[in-house]
Amino acid sequence: MTTATLPPAALTALLPHPAPAARRRESAGFLVRPARESDGPALAALSRPFVRTGALRERPLALYLSRASDFLVAQAADGTVEGSLGLSRHSSDGVLYNFCVAEHRQGSGMGGRLLQAAFARARGRALTMLFTATTGSGRLFLGHGFVPSRADLAPAAWARTLDPGRGARVLARTL
Repeated sequence: MTTATLPPAALTALLPHPAPAARRRESAGFLVRPARESDGPALAALSRPFVRTGALRERPLALYLSRASDFLVAQAADGTVEGSLGLSRHSSDGVLYNFCVAEHRQGSGMGGRLLQAAFARARGRALTMLFTATTGSGRLFLGHGFVPSRADLAPAAWARTLDPGRGARVLARTL
């Protein structure tokens, strides 16, 4: 699939900055766009409740600032970042990480839109497989084509960072 045949929401996710207001694709009061370095503090703040519950590992603000280009964000109409998802490249595979949707937005379709935008971004980067780890049910991932996998099938550098004490399950999806 070429960029010209991607659905409008996927095209928005591939743009380096939000499209002009007339071309933005908003639904349910939010748009999905690539993160900017200036989104670093919002990414860190959005992650905090998930860190407190143990769903995410704590990451320093410096990581969000330096790796902002990894992230897609879901931005509310008022400009608030209410969802995020990181995609890192490991050769021909990708890893989705730090997936967060604000509590009041869960169940709104925001997580699904972030995943779809990440799939489009991964395909645009010629990635063939995506991996993630979850300490939760994984329902959203499973509903979007992920299946349980083994850590030894994932990119080795990423798999070495998994903390067995957290009880995370590795999931994978072919693109």
